[in-house]
Amino acid sequence: MEENELRAVTIGELTPHATTIVIDDYNPAWPSWFEWDRARIEAALGETAMSVEHTGSTSVPGLPAKPIIDILLQVPDTADEPSYVPALEAAGYVLRIREPNWYEHRMFHRRAEPHDVNLHVFSTKHAAEEMTRVLRFRDWLRTHEEDKKLYAATKRELSTREWRYVQDYAEAKTTVITQILTRALA
Repeated sequence: MEENELRAVTIGELTPHATTIVIDDYNPAWPSWFEWDRARIEAALGETAMSVEHTGSTSVPGLPAKPIIDILLQVPDTADEPSYVPALEAAGYVLRIREPNWYEHRMFHRRAEPHDVNLHVFSTKHAAEEMTRVLRFRDWLRTHEEDKKLYAATKRELSTREWRYVQDYAEAKTTVITQILTRALA
């Protein structure tokens, strides 16, 4: 994503990463960190939280990761922000990304104790295929050791480089993610 595109979807100031990507060895506390947030999100949204899934590398036992919990939240309609944004913000999550042209994706973050979170919000109405892809990738890595090792090695190598924005690091993983997803979706 070009910088001007990143600026267009970012809420608030777009700041360069200005440090290397930190990849930690797997932390067995990560699932309990997720559960802490799941309870917080479900309490804030009630039935509007149709599903709350732990995704990203911290959701795969044994996989090294940035120590940030990625969560996929499904709501009835991401474009209907009044139905969920105020409640999430009251619970401490900050809306940072609004992407109406990419599955009506919204991304919140929480940068505070007890841990950091990236909360990705989608709805079946706009992103059924993307949600399936994310969950299939997670589930595949949980059960296919060789692909988990390939992904870990890629992440570690990419973390040695300097990136202007974390999004640049994320996009650099696209080739290996596509290779793995080709196997996972076959």
